[in-house]
Amino acid sequence: MHLHWLKPLLGRPAPFVTVHLDASPAEVAGESGPMDRWRSVRRDLERDGAPAAVLDQVAEVLGRPDGCRDAHGRVVVADAEGVLVDRVLRVAPPASRGVYGPVPALSPVVRAAEESVQVLVVAVDRSGAELRWLDVDAAVGPVRSTETVEGGHDDVHKVRESGIERRGQTRAEDSWQRNAEAVAAAVDRRVTQTAPGLVVLTGDVRTVPLVRDALDQHTRRLVVEVAGGGRGEGIQAGAFAARLAEAVDALRARRRAAQVERYREARGRGEGAVTGIDDVVEVLRRGQVDQLVVSVDALDAGLAERTLWVGPEPLQLATSRADLTTIGVVDGECRELPADVALVRAVLGQDAGITFLGDGDVELVDGVGAVLRWADGSTPSESVPTQSADTRRLRSGA
Repeated sequence: MHLHWLKPLLGRPAPFVTVHLDASPAEVAGESGPMDRWRSVRRDLERDGAPAAVLDQVAEVLGRPDGCRDAHGRVVVADAEGVLVDRVLRVAPPASRGVYGPVPALSPVVRAAEESVQVLVVAVDRSGAELRWLDVDAAVGPVRSTETVEGGHDDVHKVRESGIERRGQTRAEDSWQRNAEAVAAAVDRRVTQTAPGLVVLTGDVRTVPLVRDALDQHTRRLVVEVAGGGRGEGIQAGAFAARLAEAVDALRARRRAAQVERYREARGRGEGAVTGIDDVVEVLRRGQVDQLVVSVDALDAGLAERTLWVGPEPLQLATSRADLTTIGVVDGECRELPADVALVRAVLGQDAGITFLGDGDVELVDGVGAVLRWADGSTPSESVPTQSADTRRLRSGA
């Protein structure tokens, strides 16, 4: 998962307010709800010096319903000019918290981005289709925009009249095919222009396979068929939304599994991947990283509690001030950041991606590893650790 849309955060003026909120609704009367949790976070931010005007803008955004009825989280980032990011998280954080500082607390924002999927729903019938663009985070969100595609061939009904029945059937089937080809051409164009993560085909059961077969190879790789949707009246929206959510979850699982397999293969070859904070910092500094892989447990605990040293540029990164000055950063420009923020900042700085892994997916020293774009003789390389201390670190992910 790549993070191009987050790069503008790097150029925004400090300071930032980042709120990571348990936005789950109250389950029983009298229980604290999202806005009660926000008020507690706000008090902490006020004590840290966050401006009231910025906090008022955050409160306004958080006060808008997010449409999720189940347990979930929400992350908001703001600078002095207003709210920059508002994302829903499928999983609520262990505790709601706010951070006021010189850089945004990027890890919850990145986790939200990893869960987000851009979806193009193509609801077809025999005369054309409706194209709907959705942003899917914790739940299937509202339709962002729509487009109607009409095939142009209106002889779409089979006739049942003596003597001309077969001819009418042939004309109707020919119209279905031509209309399906027109829809497929429009979908191919929009996929090229908007690059969705998933294309969902739904609607008339005879037309869906015609459209699918007419799509080009690139678009077809993104397609899943989900029953129950359509253009007309009488569609069971709730049932279709549930099936769509399952399709999005399956996509998330597939892309995470693909990155896990890339990492395992590279480690198995003994090249093309590293693990451990020291080696990961080294390859990030050299611009070698294609995909950072991070244990969710380490992100929530060890990495957030550890610090790294950074300079003015995202790839100026080190585990100590002394190491940072050796790469040319003058002492007055050195500063400490939480390790999770510094790592994500460096990932953004080299247009790399990031994947969060669950417990048991792979073994990661310090809870972090990287798949590399390239390697040479000076690239860090290690065999699987065999010392007892390293084995303990692998098992704990810390």
